[in-house]
Amino acid sequence: MIRRSQSKFAFTDMVPARVVLYILSFSGFTVSFMMRNDINIAMVAMVKPAPPTTSNTNVTVTSQYCYVTPNASFTNNTPIRLEDQGEFDWSPTIQSAITGSFYWCYILSQVVGGVLTQSFGTKTVFGGSQLITAICSLLMPSAAGIHYGVMITLRSIQGIASGLTWPAMYAIVGHWIPPVERSRFMSSFQGFSVGIGITYPLCGFIIAHFGWRAVFYTTGSIGTIWCLFWYFFAFDTPATHPRISQQELRYIQGSVSNQVHANESMPVPWGSILKSWPVWSIGITTFGRIWVHYIFIISGPMYMKTVLGFSIQANGVLSGLPFICSYFSSVAFCYVADVLVTRQILSLTNVRKVFTASSQVVPGIMLVLIGYLGCDVILVLIVWFIAVTLITAAYAGAMASIVDIAPNFAGPILAFAQTIHMTASFLSPAVAGLLTEKSQTLDAWRQVFLESACVACGTYVVYQIFGTGDIQAWNYPDQKYPQSVQEDSQLLNEFPEKNGKIVKSRSDTCEEA
Repeated sequence: MIRRSQSKFAFTDMVPARVVLYILSFSGFTVSFMMRNDINIAMVAMVKPAPPTTSNTNVTVTSQYCYVTPNASFTNNTPIRLEDQGEFDWSPTIQSAITGSFYWCYILSQVVGGVLTQSFGTKTVFGGSQLITAICSLLMPSAAGIHYGVMITLRSIQGIASGLTWPAMYAIVGHWIPPVERSRFMSSFQGFSVGIGITYPLCGFIIAHFGWRAVFYTTGSIGTIWCLFWYFFAFDTPATHPRISQQELRYIQGSVSNQVHANESMPVPWGSILKSWPVWSIGITTFGRIWVHYIFIISGPMYMKTVLGFSIQANGVLSGLPFICSYFSSVAFCYVADVLVTRQILSLTNVRKVFTASSQVVPGIMLVLIGYLGCDVILVLIVWFIAVTLITAAYAGAMASIVDIAPNFAGPILAFAQTIHMTASFLSPAVAGLLTEKSQTLDAWRQVFLESACVACGTYVVYQIFGTGDIQAWNYPDQKYPQSVQEDSQLLNEFPEKNGKIVKSRSDTCEEA
């Protein structure tokens, strides 16, 4: 009997349940962003191209544009094939409505995601949202043939469903991941970077060989298959996991038992959340980071095309590659953050602030530098790659402090913060479009980059003043800290110098030592 028990738990001892959760989280966000972004490249093949215009192909470098010769390594002179001509006469306004409908609805469902997660748990909410998104992807080709309005409806449903994913996954972190491991676990959320990075080249290959419809069938099928793995291997708490080892269970419960209350029905303290400056500081500073991030995601490819003169194929590769690299940088940043805390080099609060500044202030300044590097393409690409990879430091910064300050309510807090900062996902490219509406010259883009840097740096100031890694009193049912929590907080925040303190009451939530 003993041997049988030992063999039964041999695999779980070898692969901890936390590692399985990490893999599920990483792959889940990868699949989610594949289904979210597949339409961006599929739209190119779906819509009939505008009538061609003549252009000068000679090498020309001016103060406004950089033109690359046709025989340069990054250009593509292959004629457009018949199957790439497009099927639909959709105006740019209709195309924007199809893609933009996702983000409007995405923002609206953030708070709903936090509330649903508190009631039904991460397993149901995250898995259900992924399944709904996958089904909509599978239906997208048929919807396109009916009317673009049906596509807008499906994209809206995808946006509502996807808006539930982030609050749901944040909620599970407090139950599963000990405080000293949270920065590293947060790197699993960077699966979205890999999702963005692989979607463009993968979908380009699929379109070239099988047509644009196969793009949606592929991403939808991948999403459906992923849901099966999630159903069998994901669990809301360690105590409900049937295959976790007793050693790991004791370790997790001993680390988080005084911070989370899995067995208590705790109403969300929305009043305390809305009055909390640490919560507001997360939403505001992340607004600036998202603003810069979406300059690279949405406006960046247009800059590469109109100013640097890259072809579509080169544009796709160069736009996607930095996001794949972002995952590896996020792992490094989160590991370094944990080391700085566990070795008592910096306090938890200071670690969060350093990495938050690195994720938006530095990339913001680099955006300005990109504008003034002009047509020095090699330097532009180097700075571009560094800036995109630095953005992922946020997951060891402000994004990780969501779990730090209230592990019991990480889902609702993220929902509230995302309602604020995800507005930048459509405001940022909209402002860039206004600034470059008359001309997409280098001078116009410099204005875009300067404005983005101001937003990034200005919003960070709020987090520098009010951001913290301290657990808030309203995280607990009676708004009183267990003695062990006070001791843990002192260990995390009072070295190498006293920085930050336990917040004693709701009225003290904006205090920062």
